[in-house]
Amino acid sequence: MRYLCGSRGADLVKTTIDAVPSLTAVASSKSASSVGSHYASTMSVTTRRSSTSRTTVPIDSSPRIPTMTLTSTSPVISKGGSDIYTQDGTIHVRPYRQPNSKQLRAVITFTPRSSAFEASGSDPFRGFYSLFWISMVLLLLRTYVNNFFQNGYPLSMVFATLFTRDAKTLAISDAVLVCSTFVCVPFVKAMQRGYIRYYYTGQTILHIYHTITLALAIQWTFNREWPWVQSGFFTLHTLVMLMKTYSYVATNGYLSDLARKRALTEDQLHKSVEFVGGYEAALAEAKQAAPQSPGTQSVTPIGTPLSDKEVALDQATLRQRLNSTEPVKKEENISRPRSSSYFPTGDVPPLPPHPLINHPSSNISVLAQNLTDMDLELTSTGKNRIRYPNNISYANFLDFQMVPTLCYELEYPRTERIRPMYIFEKTVATFGTFTLLYTITEHYIMPLTPTSDQSFARSMLDLALPFMLSYLILFYIIFECICNGFAELSCFGDREFYQDWWNSTSFDEYARKWNKPVHAFLLRHVYQASLSSRRVSKFSATLLTFLLSALVHELVMAVVTKKIRMYLFVLQMSQVPLIFLGRLPIIKQNRVLGNVLFWVGLMAGFPLLCVAYCAY
Repeated sequence: MRYLCGSRGADLVKTTIDAVPSLTAVASSKSASSVGSHYASTMSVTTRRSSTSRTTVPIDSSPRIPTMTLTSTSPVISKGGSDIYTQDGTIHVRPYRQPNSKQLRAVITFTPRSSAFEASGSDPFRGFYSLFWISMVLLLLRTYVNNFFQNGYPLSMVFATLFTRDAKTLAISDAVLVCSTFVCVPFVKAMQRGYIRYYYTGQTILHIYHTITLALAIQWTFNREWPWVQSGFFTLHTLVMLMKTYSYVATNGYLSDLARKRALTEDQLHKSVEFVGGYEAALAEAKQAAPQSPGTQSVTPIGTPLSDKEVALDQATLRQRLNSTEPVKKEENISRPRSSSYFPTGDVPPLPPHPLINHPSSNISVLAQNLTDMDLELTSTGKNRIRYPNNISYANFLDFQMVPTLCYELEYPRTERIRPMYIFEKTVATFGTFTLLYTITEHYIMPLTPTSDQSFARSMLDLALPFMLSYLILFYIIFECICNGFAELSCFGDREFYQDWWNSTSFDEYARKWNKPVHAFLLRHVYQASLSSRRVSKFSATLLTFLLSALVHELVMAVVTKKIRMYLFVLQMSQVPLIFLGRLPIIKQNRVLGNVLFWVGLMAGFPLLCVAYCAY
């Protein structure tokens, strides 16, 4: 996924002028201080005259036409800005995009990848996977045989009666919920046409819509008096739909604002070109000033110096570096791209830069560079090169609803075909593992539901293993069967819905790996948004992300249990000190110890929540 809550440069030129109303100069530079942050720079021109006052040109207004040319040597431009002293005044060059701008976005990447269990066919421990499933089948047979001799039937239908109650109403309610999300399409079209500005009118409307939808969904579950299964499913699916619609509107809202700024920048470029003899003359000058080495077009305009840490990159190299938030460790990258033709491979050539990017005039070259950067944002990185606003349609939104991801993109990696046998395999696996989950819940959890008069330690001991097995099976059903099934039906190529969370040595590693779709959403729309728009520290952004996650988890438990106890909220927030505990050298250097502590904490957490919410 490419966006999370920042960008690679797309703001407009803002000029501040003292005394010379007709003077406008624009310059730009690239700051390579970080891979994930792409800065250009703009130039404010300030001329000091004793008899004049300062005038500020708004960002939405057209710049004044330059009537004179400023010449000066090009110093190294820092992120904080630099001053260039000339005979006509002082030029202050500041970053084109401030690091804490509200439009900075973390970058997440979609790439063709298979799931970990699909790659397990070549795993040296694949025999243990087979042994596990054989053991589960033996557990089922033993349970059915014992239950038949004791009660006269192999499997009780008490749990089935519970979760099928009012099933028709639940199905209709869920269908209404999904259909209601399509209201986002006309809303996004209104932003694209300029009727609504995303910053901040659109954001306000979006938050109001989400609040009303969530409140109505929760109220509906209480009115229907659904059991915990139906209440939990409907609440969780509502949250999924809200996250999808938020990402869809937020991404398109950002792009609508960017497209508006691009149009203004292009208008500035056209006006600037008129003063050098027209477009054809400017194009000829740009070709003459272009670098001589073929195939290595610099993305930094001529006349813009590179810092000591900066290197000249071609467009493809820069694009690859910008499409990753952090280097992936080899031991963490367990899901590798498939080598078969089912997952198409091959790099997509980068977009060509603006033809005036090498113009000797710094004003023209900077505006051309800014247009190039904006075009990179407005165009997908896939082979179809989908460009905003061509993506805004009901068909595109329906496709986004089908793909198993929570972060919207202009284009996703796709597979070349749908495999019927793969769909059949995942369908059989879903029903088979659900039968196992049903049996464990019916015979090993529900009869042992704790009460206030039972021993706390005994309840924990009785429920630890059944809950752990139920969690593993439920994880397999959701992320390996259902997500892969929808991915196959929608030809979605990135199947890395999880990583090797079972090898985690800390809870922050577990949070990153066990649910990649939700992690990517929180990373883009909560964590990075907090860093860029709310100007908070990394620790505060992390704390805010955990706080939001804990509140949502507690909300689900309140709907399911009809109680507000805050037990899950406390356990969720307790992960923050556990994260720092996991960074201690004694644990960080001993991965086995860290993994043991992780599993002990996970196995104790599920029965602890059950005892707390059921008995107290």
